[in-house]
Amino acid sequence: MLKTDISRKKINKLAFPALVAGIAEPLLSITDTAIIGNIENNAVESLAAVGIVGAFISMLVWVFGQIRSAISAIISQYIGADKLEEIKSLPSQAITIVVLVSFLVIAISYPFSEAIFKFYNATGIILDFSVDYFNIRILGFPFTLFTFAIFGVFRGLQNTYYPMLIAITGAVLNIILDYLFVYGFGDLIPAMYIKGAAYASVIAQIIMAILAAVLLLKKTSIPLKIVLPIHPEIKRLLGMILNLFVRTLALNLALYFGTAYATSYGKEYIAAYTIGLNLWLLGAFMIDGYSSVGNILSGKLLGQKDFKTLIDLNKKLLKYAFVLGCFFILLGSVFYKPIGTIFTKEAAVLDQFYLVFWVVLAMQPLCAMTFIFDGTFKGLGKMKYLRNVLIFATLIGFVPTLFLFDYLDFKLYAIWIAFTVWMFFRGIFLFFKFKRKFSPLAQKQ
Repeated sequence: MLKTDISRKKINKLAFPALVAGIAEPLLSITDTAIIGNIENNAVESLAAVGIVGAFISMLVWVFGQIRSAISAIISQYIGADKLEEIKSLPSQAITIVVLVSFLVIAISYPFSEAIFKFYNATGIILDFSVDYFNIRILGFPFTLFTFAIFGVFRGLQNTYYPMLIAITGAVLNIILDYLFVYGFGDLIPAMYIKGAAYASVIAQIIMAILAAVLLLKKTSIPLKIVLPIHPEIKRLLGMILNLFVRTLALNLALYFGTAYATSYGKEYIAAYTIGLNLWLLGAFMIDGYSSVGNILSGKLLGQKDFKTLIDLNKKLLKYAFVLGCFFILLGSVFYKPIGTIFTKEAAVLDQFYLVFWVVLAMQPLCAMTFIFDGTFKGLGKMKYLRNVLIFATLIGFVPTLFLFDYLDFKLYAIWIAFTVWMFFRGIFLFFKFKRKFSPLAQKQ
């Protein structure tokens, strides 16, 4: 069996397309944020609504989109063991399951959208805008999960190029449609403001799903037709998804508290928090390029039982992630003021954003290295441990820190300090687990 290539050229060949593909979903939200923040009427309230709904939809996508990592882990392990033919019927069965679940989510959440966003402390016009935006945007949810699942197949096949093409297409289309639908286009398209942003996102998600299906069928030997009987790996796949599901609920508990507390401080605070959160998520998804290399190659190396190369791969990815995190700090520092004005011209919002943006920047190297371990553990199929670490980091790290600094009246500082502690807890436990588990195995080789 050929030794897996983990050279810098190979890593970057996988990482760069994955990086571009990874920013598709946050770029949809950032585009909405930037365009909505500059409309003439009720800009602050609209921006706040986009932030609240964005947090909730991100929760749904992350909870149910974990099928991408689960599919990728199993396929890459079979690739490493040179048994691809044995796994071909799994993706279509998994995709069918997750899409059916997405329709169930819509059926449950759509009728109760107002109650959901009241739970986020939204009131008045912000609540009205949140409901309007959500009731349209949620219609794209099945298409997003479908696309994520196919991205998982491509990753498992060691291919990040096609997901990049799909992501670029969706992002560019979303930007164009945002401008047309939010601001209007002469007499042809009326200005729809926040509803227009939602329609733009849904159309972009539909196009991405269609393109993903076409590329999978044309460029791979993986079918979308459901073939019975149920694949034996479905049980392990569902176990992975369940662990990731619980893990992501804990993750989104942190996001919920952050959004709810920011909303309770006032509309300027939630608007500023929305900008910061979207930039933080953009950084996270850009790091996902290297994190996905960990996901892709660690699964393959596990299948080959090449633990020494696995250790070397992890060291390289951590180094690249740290450098990229430092680059984010430099870039954000140079453009500290202009970045805020991209999203809004409201002085009160900018004041709050500039006050805490440095914390968002400072935590980037820590976040980057934590995300590398996340990707590696997903590729190794260690979903149960990821679940336990996230629950611990949220309940013992994030929540007490937020409560303490909120009590001390730190407002947005309280939220971002809590996120920093949260990321530290996640990273340190994964670091020691990886070292304890795989260093002895590598030494034996």
